[in-house]
Amino acid sequence: MFFRMVYDENLAAAAYLIGCPRTGDAIVIDPERDVDRYERLAAANGLRIVAVAETHIHADFLSGARELAEKGAMVYVSDEGDAEWKYQWLDKKTGGGAYAHRMLRDGDVFRVGNIELRAVHTPGHTPEHICFMVTDRGGGADRPIGVATGDFVFVGDLGRPDLLETAAGVAGKADPSARRLYQSVRGFMEWPDYLQVWPAHGAGSACGKALGAVPQSTVGYEKMFNPSIRAAASEQGFVDSILDGQPEPPLYFARMKRDNKTGPRVLGSVPRPGPMTASELRAVDGRTSAIVDTRPWAAFKAGHVRGALWLPINSSFSTDAGSMIDERETIYLIVEPSRVDEAVRGLIRVGLDTFGGWFDASQMPQIDRSVIETTAEVSVPEALAMIDAHAPFILDTRRKAEVAEGHIPGATGITHTRLRSRLSELPKDRPILVNCRSGGRSGRACALLQKHGYRATNLGGGFLAWEKERAPTACPSP
Repeated sequence: MFFRMVYDENLAAAAYLIGCPRTGDAIVIDPERDVDRYERLAAANGLRIVAVAETHIHADFLSGARELAEKGAMVYVSDEGDAEWKYQWLDKKTGGGAYAHRMLRDGDVFRVGNIELRAVHTPGHTPEHICFMVTDRGGGADRPIGVATGDFVFVGDLGRPDLLETAAGVAGKADPSARRLYQSVRGFMEWPDYLQVWPAHGAGSACGKALGAVPQSTVGYEKMFNPSIRAAASEQGFVDSILDGQPEPPLYFARMKRDNKTGPRVLGSVPRPGPMTASELRAVDGRTSAIVDTRPWAAFKAGHVRGALWLPINSSFSTDAGSMIDERETIYLIVEPSRVDEAVRGLIRVGLDTFGGWFDASQMPQIDRSVIETTAEVSVPEALAMIDAHAPFILDTRRKAEVAEGHIPGATGITHTRLRSRLSELPKDRPILVNCRSGGRSGRACALLQKHGYRATNLGGGFLAWEKERAPTACPSP
Protein backbone atom coordinates (compact mmCIF):
# COMPACT_ATOMS: atom_id res chain seq x y z
CA MET A 1 0.00 0.00 0.00
CA PHE A 2 1.21 3.47 -0.89
CA PHE A 3 0.51 6.13 1.75
CA ARG A 4 1.41 9.82 1.88
CA MET A 5 0.14 12.72 3.93
CA VAL A 6 0.03 16.02 2.03
CA TYR A 7 0.11 18.83 4.57
CA ASP A 8 -0.82 22.51 4.26
CA GLU A 9 1.13 24.42 6.91
CA ASN A 10 -1.00 27.56 6.58
CA LEU A 11 -4.34 25.88 7.31
CA ALA A 12 -2.81 23.02 9.31
CA ALA A 13 -4.77 20.68 7.03
CA ALA A 14 -3.81 17.14 6.04
CA ALA A 15 -4.99 15.20 3.00
CA TYR A 16 -4.07 11.57 2.40
CA LEU A 17 -3.08 9.93 -0.87
CA ILE A 18 -3.52 6.18 -0.56
CA GLY A 19 -2.77 3.87 -3.47
CA CYS A 20 -2.60 0.27 -4.57
CA PRO A 21 0.76 -0.37 -6.31
CA ARG A 22 -0.56 -3.55 -7.96
CA THR A 23 -3.38 -1.84 -9.83
CA GLY A 24 -2.04 1.72 -9.89
CA ASP A 25 -5.32 3.05 -8.45
CA ALA A 26 -5.30 5.74 -5.76
CA ILE A 27 -7.71 7.75 -3.63
CA VAL A 28 -7.34 11.16 -1.99
CA ILE A 29 -9.08 11.74 1.34
CA ASP A 30 -10.01 15.33 2.28
CA PRO A 31 -8.20 17.19 -0.54
CA GLU A 32 -7.89 20.95 -0.82
CA ARG A 33 -8.88 22.81 -3.97
CA ASP A 34 -5.55 22.94 -5.83
CA VAL A 35 -5.55 19.25 -6.70
CA ASP A 36 -2.55 19.37 -9.05
CA ARG A 37 -0.34 18.68 -6.00
CA TYR A 38 -1.96 15.28 -5.46
CA GLU A 39 -1.92 14.48 -9.16
CA ARG A 40 1.81 15.15 -9.39
CA LEU A 41 2.53 13.05 -6.31
CA ALA A 42 0.45 10.18 -7.65
CA ALA A 43 2.08 10.28 -11.07
CA ALA A 44 5.57 10.38 -9.56
CA ASN A 45 4.76 7.10 -7.82
CA GLY A 46 3.12 5.32 -10.74
CA LEU A 47 -0.43 5.93 -9.53
CA ARG A 48 -3.56 7.55 -10.95
CA ILE A 49 -6.26 9.14 -8.81
CA VAL A 50 -9.49 7.27 -9.49
CA ALA A 51 -11.40 8.20 -6.33
CA VAL A 52 -11.83 10.98 -3.80
CA ALA A 53 -13.42 10.82 -0.34
CA GLU A 54 -14.41 13.32 2.32
CA THR A 55 -14.87 12.75 6.01
CA HIS A 56 -17.35 15.64 6.28
CA ILE A 57 -18.41 19.01 4.91
CA HIS A 58 -15.40 21.09 5.85
CA ALA A 59 -15.52 24.58 7.37
CA ASP A 60 -11.89 25.66 7.21
CA PHE A 61 -10.99 25.16 3.55
CA LEU A 62 -12.64 24.74 0.19
CA SER A 63 -12.68 21.10 -0.85
CA GLY A 64 -10.98 19.74 -3.95
CA ALA A 65 -13.40 16.80 -4.28
CA ARG A 66 -15.40 18.46 -7.05
CA GLU A 67 -12.24 19.36 -8.98
CA LEU A 68 -11.18 15.70 -8.97
CA ALA A 69 -14.72 14.58 -9.81
CA GLU A 70 -14.59 16.78 -12.91
CA LYS A 71 -11.51 14.81 -13.94
CA GLY A 72 -13.37 11.51 -13.57
CA ALA A 73 -12.66 10.48 -9.99
CA MET A 74 -15.34 8.48 -8.18
CA VAL A 75 -16.70 10.46 -5.20
CA TYR A 76 -17.33 8.84 -1.80
CA VAL A 77 -19.09 11.07 0.74
CA SER A 78 -21.36 10.71 3.74
CA ASP A 79 -25.09 10.07 3.52
CA GLU A 80 -25.46 10.45 7.28
CA GLY A 81 -26.97 13.48 9.00
CA ASP A 82 -30.23 15.24 8.23
CA ALA A 83 -31.27 17.15 5.11
CA GLU A 84 -29.19 20.17 6.11
CA TRP A 85 -26.04 18.06 5.85
CA LYS A 86 -26.37 16.53 2.40
CA TYR A 87 -24.06 17.30 -0.50
CA GLN A 88 -25.93 19.29 -3.15
CA TRP A 89 -23.42 19.33 -6.02
CA LEU A 90 -23.16 15.64 -6.90
CA ASP A 91 -25.77 15.92 -9.67
CA LYS A 92 -24.43 19.19 -11.07
CA LYS A 93 -21.59 18.15 -13.33
CA THR A 94 -20.30 20.82 -15.67
CA GLY A 95 -22.16 20.37 -18.94
CA GLY A 96 -24.97 18.44 -17.27
CA GLY A 97 -25.53 15.14 -15.54
CA ALA A 98 -24.16 13.75 -12.30
CA TYR A 99 -20.68 12.91 -11.11
CA ALA A 100 -19.85 9.27 -10.47
CA HIS A 101 -20.47 8.98 -6.74
CA ARG A 102 -21.56 6.78 -3.88
CA MET A 103 -23.22 7.96 -0.70
CA LEU A 104 -21.97 6.15 2.38
CA ARG A 105 -23.68 5.05 5.57
CA ASP A 106 -22.11 3.61 8.69
CA GLY A 107 -20.40 0.29 7.91
CA ASP A 108 -20.37 0.68 4.11
CA VAL A 109 -17.28 -0.74 2.41
CA PHE A 110 -15.65 0.08 -0.92
CA ARG A 111 -12.33 -0.65 -2.60
CA VAL A 112 -9.74 1.29 -4.54
CA GLY A 113 -7.61 -1.37 -6.18
CA ASN A 114 -6.85 -3.78 -3.38
CA ILE A 115 -7.25 -1.15 -0.67
CA GLU A 116 -10.46 -1.55 1.34
CA LEU A 117 -12.08 1.42 3.07
CA ARG A 118 -14.93 1.15 5.57
CA ALA A 119 -17.03 4.13 6.65
CA VAL A 120 -17.66 4.67 10.35
CA HIS A 121 -20.20 7.30 11.36
CA THR A 122 -18.72 9.57 14.05
CA PRO A 123 -21.06 12.55 14.53
CA GLY A 124 -20.39 15.46 16.85
CA HIS A 125 -18.04 17.79 15.01
CA THR A 126 -20.71 17.70 12.29
CA PRO A 127 -23.81 15.46 12.05
CA GLU A 128 -22.68 13.67 8.87
CA HIS A 129 -19.04 13.07 9.88
CA ILE A 130 -17.52 9.71 8.95
CA CYS A 131 -14.08 8.16 9.36
CA PHE A 132 -12.42 5.68 7.00
CA MET A 133 -10.90 2.42 8.29
CA VAL A 134 -8.22 1.38 5.76
CA THR A 135 -7.23 -2.26 5.16
CA ASP A 136 -4.48 -3.32 2.76
CA ARG A 137 -6.11 -6.41 1.25
CA GLY A 138 -3.43 -6.52 -1.44
CA GLY A 139 -0.82 -6.99 1.25
CA GLY A 140 -2.71 -9.88 2.79
CA ALA A 141 -4.12 -7.97 5.75
CA ASP A 142 -7.55 -8.88 7.12
CA ARG A 143 -7.87 -5.96 9.52
CA PRO A 144 -7.26 -2.22 9.14
CA ILE A 145 -3.87 -0.62 9.53
CA GLY A 146 -5.25 2.82 10.33
CA VAL A 147 -8.15 5.21 10.20
CA ALA A 148 -8.53 8.60 8.54
CA THR A 149 -10.28 10.36 11.41
CA GLY A 150 -11.02 13.67 9.69
CA ASP A 151 -12.09 16.21 12.32
CA PHE A 152 -13.17 13.58 14.85
CA VAL A 153 -9.96 12.60 16.64
CA PHE A 154 -6.83 14.73 16.41
CA VAL A 155 -3.51 14.17 18.11
CA GLY A 156 -4.23 15.45 21.62
CA ASP A 157 -7.69 16.84 20.92
CA LEU A 158 -11.11 16.29 19.34
CA GLY A 159 -12.93 18.21 16.63
CA ARG A 160 -14.90 21.03 18.20
CA PRO A 161 -18.69 20.48 18.32
CA ASP A 162 -19.68 24.15 18.59
CA LEU A 163 -19.23 25.32 15.00
CA LEU A 164 -22.87 24.87 14.02
CA GLU A 165 -23.61 27.54 16.61
CA THR A 166 -20.52 29.75 16.71
CA ALA A 167 -19.63 29.73 13.00
CA ALA A 168 -22.88 28.94 11.19
CA GLY A 169 -25.03 30.89 13.66
CA VAL A 170 -27.54 28.11 14.43
CA ALA A 171 -28.48 28.80 18.05
CA GLY A 172 -28.68 25.97 20.56
CA LYS A 173 -26.60 23.44 18.62
CA ALA A 174 -23.38 23.35 20.65
CA ASP A 175 -24.65 21.32 23.61
CA PRO A 176 -26.47 18.58 21.63
CA SER A 177 -23.52 18.35 19.22
CA ALA A 178 -21.17 17.88 22.16
CA ARG A 179 -23.40 15.06 23.45
CA ARG A 180 -23.31 13.36 20.04
CA LEU A 181 -19.54 13.70 20.09
CA TYR A 182 -19.49 12.05 23.52
CA GLN A 183 -21.30 9.02 22.07
CA SER A 184 -18.80 8.88 19.21
CA VAL A 185 -15.95 8.92 21.71
CA ARG A 186 -17.53 5.99 23.54
CA GLY A 187 -17.47 4.15 20.21
CA PHE A 188 -13.85 5.16 19.67
CA MET A 189 -12.94 3.46 22.96
CA GLU A 190 -13.89 0.14 21.34
CA TRP A 191 -11.49 0.57 18.42
CA PRO A 192 -8.30 -1.55 18.48
CA ASP A 193 -5.37 0.18 20.16
CA TYR A 194 -2.95 -0.66 17.35
CA LEU A 195 -4.82 1.39 14.73
CA GLN A 196 -2.91 4.36 13.38
CA VAL A 197 -4.77 7.68 13.62
CA TRP A 198 -4.54 9.90 10.53
CA PRO A 199 -6.24 13.22 11.41
CA ALA A 200 -7.26 15.97 9.01
CA HIS A 201 -5.58 18.73 11.04
CA GLY A 202 -2.59 19.49 13.21
CA ALA A 203 -1.41 22.23 15.55
CA GLY A 204 -2.65 25.67 14.57
CA SER A 205 -6.01 24.59 13.19
CA ALA A 206 -9.11 26.41 14.44
CA CYS A 207 -11.09 23.14 14.24
CA GLY A 208 -10.03 22.34 17.81
CA LYS A 209 -8.49 24.17 20.75
CA ALA A 210 -5.32 22.21 21.60
CA LEU A 211 -4.19 20.11 18.64
CA GLY A 212 -0.79 18.48 18.95
CA ALA A 213 2.14 19.17 16.64
CA VAL A 214 2.84 15.45 16.06
CA PRO A 215 1.18 14.62 12.72
CA GLN A 216 -0.11 11.12 13.51
CA SER A 217 -0.82 8.88 16.47
CA THR A 218 -2.49 5.61 17.43
CA VAL A 219 -5.87 4.83 18.92
CA GLY A 220 -4.23 3.39 22.03
CA TYR A 221 -2.07 6.44 22.63
CA GLU A 222 -5.01 8.81 22.26
CA LYS A 223 -7.07 6.72 24.67
CA MET A 224 -4.33 7.12 27.26
CA PHE A 225 -3.24 10.71 26.79
CA ASN A 226 -5.76 12.76 24.78
CA PRO A 227 -7.21 15.21 27.37
CA SER A 228 -10.53 15.56 25.53
CA ILE A 229 -10.99 11.79 25.39
CA ARG A 230 -10.00 11.38 29.02
CA ALA A 231 -12.66 13.96 29.90
CA ALA A 232 -15.29 11.50 28.64
CA ALA A 233 -15.49 9.71 32.01
CA SER A 234 -18.95 11.29 32.32
CA GLU A 235 -21.20 12.87 29.70
CA GLN A 236 -21.73 16.19 31.47
CA GLY A 237 -18.06 16.47 32.39
CA PHE A 238 -17.17 15.86 28.76
CA VAL A 239 -19.67 18.44 27.47
CA ASP A 240 -18.41 21.07 29.89
CA SER A 241 -14.80 20.35 29.02
CA ILE A 242 -15.12 20.22 25.22
CA LEU A 243 -17.12 23.44 24.99
CA ASP A 244 -14.92 25.42 27.37
CA GLY A 245 -12.23 27.64 25.88
CA GLN A 246 -12.92 27.04 22.19
CA PRO A 247 -11.44 29.92 20.16
CA GLU A 248 -13.64 32.19 18.08
CA PRO A 249 -14.01 30.61 14.62
CA PRO A 250 -12.66 32.71 11.73
CA LEU A 251 -15.33 34.59 9.84
CA TYR A 252 -14.94 32.62 6.61
CA PHE A 253 -15.89 29.27 8.21
CA ALA A 254 -19.61 29.78 7.57
CA ARG A 255 -18.92 30.49 3.89
CA MET A 256 -16.82 27.33 3.53
CA LYS A 257 -19.62 25.23 5.02
CA ARG A 258 -22.05 26.72 2.53
CA ASP A 259 -19.79 26.34 -0.51
CA ASN A 260 -18.63 22.82 0.32
CA LYS A 261 -22.25 21.76 0.65
CA THR A 262 -23.62 23.45 -2.46
CA GLY A 263 -20.49 22.88 -4.52
CA PRO A 264 -17.30 24.92 -4.96
CA ARG A 265 -16.90 26.69 -8.29
CA VAL A 266 -14.87 24.47 -10.63
CA LEU A 267 -11.53 26.08 -11.50
CA GLY A 268 -10.04 23.42 -13.77
CA SER A 269 -6.54 24.64 -12.85
CA VAL A 270 -4.82 27.05 -10.49
CA PRO A 271 -5.48 30.67 -11.63
CA ARG A 272 -2.56 32.53 -13.17
CA PRO A 273 -3.16 36.29 -12.73
CA GLY A 274 -1.06 38.56 -14.90
CA PRO A 275 1.41 41.28 -13.91
CA MET A 276 0.23 44.87 -13.55
CA THR A 277 1.83 48.21 -14.30
CA ALA A 278 2.03 51.03 -11.78
CA SER A 279 -0.65 52.97 -13.64
CA GLU A 280 -2.97 49.94 -13.60
CA LEU A 281 -2.55 49.53 -9.84
CA ARG A 282 -3.09 53.24 -9.32
CA ALA A 283 -6.50 52.94 -10.98
CA VAL A 284 -7.73 50.24 -8.57
CA ASP A 285 -10.20 51.40 -5.92
CA GLY A 286 -9.21 49.75 -2.64
CA ARG A 287 -12.62 50.51 -1.16
CA THR A 288 -14.45 48.20 -3.57
CA SER A 289 -11.64 45.75 -4.40
CA ALA A 290 -9.21 43.78 -2.28
CA ILE A 291 -5.68 45.09 -2.65
CA VAL A 292 -3.57 42.52 -0.81
CA ASP A 293 -0.23 44.00 0.24
CA THR A 294 2.14 41.26 1.39
CA ARG A 295 5.18 43.44 2.19
CA PRO A 296 6.69 43.67 5.70
CA TRP A 297 4.82 45.82 8.23
CA ALA A 298 7.44 48.57 8.27
CA ALA A 299 7.07 49.09 4.53
CA PHE A 300 3.26 48.87 4.62
CA LYS A 301 2.72 51.39 7.41
CA ALA A 302 5.19 53.82 5.82
CA GLY A 303 3.16 53.92 2.62
CA HIS A 304 0.61 51.72 0.88
CA VAL A 305 -2.09 52.07 -1.77
CA ARG A 306 -5.18 53.61 -0.24
CA GLY A 307 -7.57 50.91 0.99
CA ALA A 308 -5.02 48.10 0.84
CA LEU A 309 -5.12 45.22 3.30
CA TRP A 310 -1.93 44.16 5.03
CA LEU A 311 -1.74 40.38 4.65
CA PRO A 312 1.82 39.05 4.86
CA ILE A 313 2.32 35.56 3.44
CA ASN A 314 2.84 33.58 6.62
CA SER A 315 1.14 30.76 8.52
CA SER A 316 -2.07 32.79 8.98
CA PHE A 317 -2.31 34.19 5.43
CA SER A 318 -5.21 32.04 4.27
CA THR A 319 -7.18 32.42 7.50
CA ASP A 320 -6.66 36.19 7.66
CA ALA A 321 -7.49 36.68 3.99
CA GLY A 322 -10.58 34.50 4.21
CA SER A 323 -11.80 36.57 7.15
CA MET A 324 -10.98 40.03 5.81
CA ILE A 325 -11.78 39.80 2.09
CA ASP A 326 -15.34 39.73 0.81
CA GLU A 327 -15.89 36.85 -1.62
CA ARG A 328 -17.32 39.29 -4.20
CA GLU A 329 -14.18 41.44 -4.31
CA THR A 330 -11.65 41.26 -7.12
CA ILE A 331 -8.18 40.66 -5.68
CA TYR A 332 -5.02 42.55 -6.65
CA LEU A 333 -1.77 41.26 -5.18
CA ILE A 334 1.26 43.34 -4.22
CA VAL A 335 3.80 40.57 -3.89
CA GLU A 336 7.26 39.34 -4.76
CA PRO A 337 7.09 37.69 -8.21
CA SER A 338 8.46 34.42 -6.82
CA ARG A 339 5.54 34.18 -4.37
CA VAL A 340 2.60 34.86 -6.70
CA ASP A 341 1.67 31.17 -7.01
CA GLU A 342 1.98 30.66 -3.25
CA ALA A 343 -0.33 33.59 -2.58
CA VAL A 344 -2.88 32.48 -5.19
CA ARG A 345 -3.01 28.96 -3.75
CA GLY A 346 -3.45 30.32 -0.24
CA LEU A 347 -6.42 32.36 -1.43
CA ILE A 348 -8.22 29.80 -3.56
CA ARG A 349 -8.07 27.31 -0.69
CA VAL A 350 -10.45 29.61 1.21
CA GLY A 351 -12.66 30.29 -1.80
CA LEU A 352 -11.15 33.59 -2.98
CA ASP A 353 -10.53 33.09 -6.68
CA THR A 354 -11.33 36.31 -8.58
CA PHE A 355 -8.02 37.96 -9.48
CA GLY A 356 -7.34 41.22 -11.27
CA GLY A 357 -3.55 40.87 -11.39
CA TRP A 358 -0.38 41.25 -9.36
CA PHE A 359 2.16 44.03 -8.89
CA ASP A 360 5.83 43.54 -8.06
CA ALA A 361 6.26 44.64 -4.43
CA SER A 362 9.75 45.95 -5.11
CA GLN A 363 8.30 48.51 -7.54
CA MET A 364 6.07 50.25 -5.00
CA PRO A 365 8.19 53.46 -5.15
CA GLN A 366 6.81 53.91 -8.67
CA ILE A 367 3.25 54.33 -7.42
CA ASP A 368 1.88 57.88 -7.58
CA ARG A 369 2.00 59.38 -4.09
CA SER A 370 -1.52 60.74 -4.55
CA VAL A 371 -2.94 57.25 -3.91
CA ILE A 372 -0.58 56.41 -1.04
CA GLU A 373 -1.56 56.55 2.63
CA THR A 374 0.22 55.62 5.85
CA THR A 375 -0.86 53.79 8.99
CA ALA A 376 -0.23 55.46 12.33
CA GLU A 377 1.63 53.56 15.03
CA VAL A 378 2.47 54.71 18.55
CA SER A 379 4.68 53.57 21.38
CA VAL A 380 3.25 52.82 24.81
CA PRO A 381 4.09 56.29 26.23
CA GLU A 382 2.52 57.86 23.13
CA ALA A 383 -0.53 55.64 23.52
CA LEU A 384 -0.95 56.70 27.16
CA ALA A 385 -0.78 60.34 26.09
CA MET A 386 -3.27 59.64 23.29
CA ILE A 387 -5.69 58.07 25.78
CA ASP A 388 -5.43 61.09 28.09
CA ALA A 389 -5.81 63.68 25.34
CA HIS A 390 -8.21 62.12 22.84
CA ALA A 391 -10.13 59.34 24.66
CA PRO A 392 -9.83 56.89 21.76
CA PHE A 393 -11.92 53.78 21.37
CA ILE A 394 -9.57 50.97 22.44
CA LEU A 395 -9.83 47.78 20.40
CA ASP A 396 -8.11 44.56 21.47
CA THR A 397 -7.91 42.10 18.55
CA ARG A 398 -6.61 39.10 20.47
CA ARG A 399 -8.65 35.98 21.19
CA LYS A 400 -11.15 36.30 24.01
CA ALA A 401 -9.11 33.96 26.22
CA GLU A 402 -6.08 36.26 25.84
CA VAL A 403 -8.12 39.37 26.59
CA ALA A 404 -9.53 37.71 29.70
CA GLU A 405 -6.03 37.32 31.13
CA GLY A 406 -5.41 41.07 31.04
CA HIS A 407 -6.07 44.06 28.79
CA ILE A 408 -5.84 47.83 28.50
CA PRO A 409 -8.51 49.39 30.76
CA GLY A 410 -11.68 50.14 28.82
CA ALA A 411 -10.74 47.98 25.83
CA THR A 412 -13.32 46.17 23.71
CA GLY A 413 -12.25 42.73 22.57
CA ILE A 414 -12.97 41.64 18.99
CA THR A 415 -10.62 39.03 17.56
CA HIS A 416 -9.16 40.15 14.25
CA THR A 417 -10.61 37.26 12.24
CA ARG A 418 -14.15 38.30 13.26
CA LEU A 419 -13.68 42.04 12.92
CA ARG A 420 -15.15 42.52 9.43
CA SER A 421 -18.53 41.29 10.66
CA ARG A 422 -18.53 43.71 13.60
CA LEU A 423 -17.40 46.98 12.05
CA SER A 424 -20.77 48.58 12.83
CA GLU A 425 -19.92 48.36 16.53
CA LEU A 426 -16.99 50.75 16.12
CA PRO A 427 -17.15 54.56 16.05
CA LYS A 428 -16.14 56.66 13.06
CA ASP A 429 -16.20 59.89 15.06
CA ARG A 430 -13.36 58.87 17.39
CA PRO A 431 -9.82 57.62 16.83
CA ILE A 432 -9.35 53.90 17.45
CA LEU A 433 -6.28 52.57 19.26
CA VAL A 434 -5.73 48.96 18.25
CA ASN A 435 -3.63 46.37 20.01
CA CYS A 436 -2.95 42.64 20.00
CA ARG A 437 -0.21 40.64 21.69
CA SER A 438 2.81 41.94 19.76
CA GLY A 439 1.48 44.17 16.96
CA GLY A 440 0.88 41.81 14.01
CA ARG A 441 -2.80 41.01 14.28
CA SER A 442 -3.57 44.60 15.23
CA GLY A 443 -1.65 45.79 12.18
CA ARG A 444 -3.89 43.70 9.93
CA ALA A 445 -6.92 45.04 11.80
CA CYS A 446 -5.75 48.64 11.34
CA ALA A 447 -5.50 48.14 7.58
CA LEU A 448 -9.03 46.69 7.47
CA LEU A 449 -10.35 49.61 9.52
CA GLN A 450 -8.65 52.18 7.29
CA LYS A 451 -10.13 50.50 4.21
CA HIS A 452 -13.60 51.04 5.67
CA GLY A 453 -13.07 54.64 6.70
CA TYR A 454 -12.02 54.40 10.35
CA ARG A 455 -9.17 56.33 11.98
CA ALA A 456 -7.00 53.52 13.33
CA THR A 457 -3.68 53.66 15.16
CA ASN A 458 -1.61 50.59 15.94
CA LEU A 459 0.02 50.03 19.33
CA GLY A 460 3.60 49.14 18.47
CA GLY A 461 4.73 46.00 20.25
CA GLY A 462 1.19 45.27 21.41
CA PHE A 463 0.17 44.20 24.88
CA LEU A 464 3.62 42.73 25.53
CA ALA A 465 5.10 46.22 25.19
CA TRP A 466 2.25 47.62 27.33
CA GLU A 467 3.09 45.20 30.15
CA LYS A 468 6.83 45.80 29.77
CA GLU A 469 6.25 49.53 30.37
CA ARG A 470 4.15 48.63 33.46
CA ALA A 471 1.20 50.53 32.05
CA PRO A 472 -2.14 49.94 33.84
CA THR A 473 -4.03 46.75 33.01
CA ALA A 474 -7.48 45.44 33.75
CA CYS A 475 -8.86 41.94 34.33
CA PRO A 476 -11.13 40.04 33.81
CA SER A 477 -12.31 40.44 30.24
CA PRO A 478 -14.91 43.12 29.51
